[in-house]
Amino acid sequence: MTSKELKIVFMGTPEFAVCSLEKLIVKLYNVVAVVTVPDKPAGRGQKLSQSAVKEFALKNNLPVLQPEKLKDEQFLSQLKSFDADLFIIVAFRMLPEIVWKMPKLGTFNLHGSLLPQYRGAAPINHAVINGEKETGVTTFFIEQQIDTGNILFSTKISIGENETTGQVHDRLMVTGADLVLKTVDAIAENKAILVKQENLIGNVELKPAPKIFKEHCKIDWKQNGQTIHNLIRGLSPYPSAWTELVSIEPESQPILFKIFESEFIVTPHQLNIGEIICDGKTILEIAVHDGFIRLKNIQLAGRKILNIDQFLQGFNISKYQLAGI
Repeated sequence: MTSKELKIVFMGTPEFAVCSLEKLIVKLYNVVAVVTVPDKPAGRGQKLSQSAVKEFALKNNLPVLQPEKLKDEQFLSQLKSFDADLFIIVAFRMLPEIVWKMPKLGTFNLHGSLLPQYRGAAPINHAVINGEKETGVTTFFIEQQIDTGNILFSTKISIGENETTGQVHDRLMVTGADLVLKTVDAIAENKAILVKQENLIGNVELKPAPKIFKEHCKIDWKQNGQTIHNLIRGLSPYPSAWTELVSIEPESQPILFKIFESEFIVTPHQLNIGEIICDGKTILEIAVHDGFIRLKNIQLAGRKILNIDQFLQGFNISKYQLAGI
């Protein structure tokens, strides 16, 4: 059986997954069904919103399954009826064993890191936050424990010193789609050489990539400038690094202040940590102990994301200071 004849069920949710699904369809692979999350209320009107994968699947007349529970008998029966040879997972939920063991040739996942490093829900964020110079994507067969299965293939990319998670994400999305096709072809032709992750670990310390919560996104201005800069770009555009501004006037409420893009300028100075430097037009910097964090794209709570020029036109930063410094 050739790779184009394999019956494939694709499972995914966000835009990151759409790129792989689209490439499979464009290259005429036999995707017999798509599994994605149920529609969810979104926005002020709480209208039901479809996942990016569902929107693409419907436009291409693909059958769509949206189970609330992955062990639901009706869902399992529907899934079995497609008699799939292979399941492909890209940015979806953790699967129960009864699902991932269903297809004849197994179930493989595309993960946004060079496994075994950065197992978990937020691999791209953590790689950037940790200042990695490179990352990549990996395909592997799913096993019981998350992100631990035998590796099929991986592809490396470099990370720029000022690159954000969003920018790395978009490049990995395309690289990952190519790797998915390569993996399908190898499985169909029985040419995949599996590598156990345990064989790659040795004495290397593993860096995890757990889910990121709001409290992890608050900037500690007492840290060194590179660490702060990496946090900002590692959380951009989501969930985003934040700090708080307070008016110099007493008894004012803090204002949440998100930072999406920055630059770290290494230079000695005599200013206090957290002191705000601004020319009122194009430059807004925060003093840290080994230099300055120059802000480029920011957002006040409830407002639009603005570049510094736009922000300074409508906000008098001289009346504010950082909270909790």
